[in-house]
Amino acid sequence: MGLVCRLIHALSPVALPWPARVALGTGIGALLLVVLNQTLAPDLTPSLERASVLAGALAVGLMLVAALWTRAVPDAAARAELQGREGLQLAGNLPEAVAEELGWGSQMLLTATPAATLVVLWDGVPLLRRGLLGGGMFQPGELCQRARAKASAISLVDLRLYPGRAEFDGLLEGLPSVVVQPLAQRGWVVLGGWSARCFSRSDLQWLEGWSQRLTARLAAAGPAATGCPAGPAVASAPGPQDC
Repeated sequence: MGLVCRLIHALSPVALPWPARVALGTGIGALLLVVLNQTLAPDLTPSLERASVLAGALAVGLMLVAALWTRAVPDAAARAELQGREGLQLAGNLPEAVAEELGWGSQMLLTATPAATLVVLWDGVPLLRRGLLGGGMFQPGELCQRARAKASAISLVDLRLYPGRAEFDGLLEGLPSVVVQPLAQRGWVVLGGWSARCFSRSDLQWLEGWSQRLTARLAAAGPAATGCPAGPAVASAPGPQDC
């Protein structure tokens, strides 16, 4: 009974999903029935004791399933209070097709994923910064170079755990998570998330698909793709019609 009490105390503040509640309730009810049956039985025969042990083990197993459910389906991390202002910085003199692609893709990433800020770099030139903007300038470092060498995205699910996290202070200070997606061998798309572990597998697949499309557009534009350095930030992020 002490185990039951501890399990109930541990799970009481947790909002369990329905299947976990059913498993917990069934396990507690079955264990109580086992104890009641043992108490009311006129004779404690070996067969009754064996049956009670097996039933009790199954009941405890159901309660453990409910307890482990909260670990298998953890609550989402809290959204961080990031300091920055909504804005847009876009390189000047970009080809119309490139500017439209950057505007459309960045808007979708900021509205359809948990991204708080993003930057697009091509041939060493920052083509776009959008979302929450910090006061510094982002400079690719070791982690970005590693993503380029791997030719695949690197997802830093909790930036506090990585020694090289200072690389992304120029993007926005205090970011909980970052995704670095290379653009072939010529650039990167870097996303900063609102919370730790916020980017799902589908978010990463969407980012990879758009990055391939953007790479093709930039490569087709040739030297004109770099335009001129990004201009001053707009006061607020524009909607899709402004892109």
